[in-house]
Amino acid sequence: MIFKSPHADLEIPAGPLTPFVLQHAERLASEPALVDGPSGRTITYGELAGAIKALAGGLAARGFGKGDVLAIMAPNIPEYAVVFHGTAWMGGVITTVNPTYTADEVRHQLEDAGAKLLVTVSPFLEVARKAAEGTAVEEVFTIDPGDAPQLTELFGAPMAEHAAVAPDDVVALPYSSGTTGLSKGVMLSHRNLIANLLQVGDVLPIAEGENVVSFLPFFHIYGMQVLMNGALWQGGKALTMPRFDLELFLRLTQDHRSPRAFVVPPVVLALAKHPLVDKFDLSALEVMISGAAPLGGGLAGEVSERLDCEVLQGFGMTELSPVTHFSLKGQVKLGTIGFLLANTEARIVDPCSGESLGNEADGEIWIRGPQVMLGYLNNPEATAETIVEDGWLRTGDVARVDDDGHFRIVDRLKELIKYKAFQVPPAELEALLVTHPAVADAAVIGICDAECGELPKGFVVLKPDAQASAEDIMAFVAERVAHYKQLRLLEFVDEIPKAASGKILRRVLRERG
Repeated sequence: MIFKSPHADLEIPAGPLTPFVLQHAERLASEPALVDGPSGRTITYGELAGAIKALAGGLAARGFGKGDVLAIMAPNIPEYAVVFHGTAWMGGVITTVNPTYTADEVRHQLEDAGAKLLVTVSPFLEVARKAAEGTAVEEVFTIDPGDAPQLTELFGAPMAEHAAVAPDDVVALPYSSGTTGLSKGVMLSHRNLIANLLQVGDVLPIAEGENVVSFLPFFHIYGMQVLMNGALWQGGKALTMPRFDLELFLRLTQDHRSPRAFVVPPVVLALAKHPLVDKFDLSALEVMISGAAPLGGGLAGEVSERLDCEVLQGFGMTELSPVTHFSLKGQVKLGTIGFLLANTEARIVDPCSGESLGNEADGEIWIRGPQVMLGYLNNPEATAETIVEDGWLRTGDVARVDDDGHFRIVDRLKELIKYKAFQVPPAELEALLVTHPAVADAAVIGICDAECGELPKGFVVLKPDAQASAEDIMAFVAERVAHYKQLRLLEFVDEIPKAASGKILRRVLRERG
């Protein structure tokens, strides 16, 4: 059984990414395109287009050619878009590096991607230089003044016309989170990214001039596509935040009267429970969009009631450019990821038999559409395991579809806890735990056990001044789930380890035991 999108198919243009993103730049030349949130420093659309073409011209002059790879390791600042699209305009490939990585982690990405140049900021320069040693990187540049050549030294005579590229040429090379081993380079084409911008814009249009508070990292596909590129191609204004700070996020949302907040579940948790939220006027906020990790219906309802806004949830992954599902305003079912986007198909597949399942059955969700990646760089085995016959991409997520066409993510296929042959979804227990009045955050993993196979173990962060015993919280869960889903162990911790995308790093918790 193949599930179809309820939305009409969209026509995907065959051109390169950057001219598509800059389609309004000439008309909006004097309007702000990107604003540094902490300082207010602004790049207009005209300045952005000029800097992109100057960087492309400078890259060409130094012999950086079509298909060459430039790495950027920086926080969210306005110049990120210049580096990204200047490289793309030249016909190059941009690999986006997590700036919190260690030198060894950065080196793995530089080597695997074959990067020729590395652009960073001065606080990360030491790590960047150490990582670049012994790789193909020819030179390291900083965006800000520092003990290295500056980005502006790469600028040259403006390259008026975009380099010749094919729609299926790689333009972006983000790396998967690597929670289960070394991260993998995800090859995304011009067509992949343009298709997904159109698909998301079809259900979540950004108004011209709309202020989009952008703390979600641009090195991650959510921030890169939904915020940076999504705002620019629709004529919006991206307000960049170098890192998430709750007070700054609240102030920017208040002062710029942002109608929408793009968030991840840990931020939803803060907005639902932190007392600081009450000090700001968020009355302009109409919609909150959560993605990158599962969001429980209870928490979504709590923040919706507190802020009087609708909470929409989407689904995607780096390998899908990234979005495949999105909730529709006015048609939300809390805890679901909504409907398939235009031009997108899905199957729910029994992971054991490979049989396609129908409504209300749990199975791995497979996706097919123009947003499906080309494959993993230098890794044909992983590509073959992920993209199977007829172009279907196996997500590794367990989902079900209700009779109204709403999809719900049950858990990660490899994260399901096997307790006495029963499958226990950690995400379900985590969503329940954070509804406890004393719990600020939580995670659940499986602990090996000779008798039961695995035991569900909870890790809990208590709210400040809250008092609750492990027994109290385990009893709270036991009253609300089937016997096999009950927590058998619980440990209090100071924080839950998470990736920049908001996903829980269960590997770190497993190492803790």
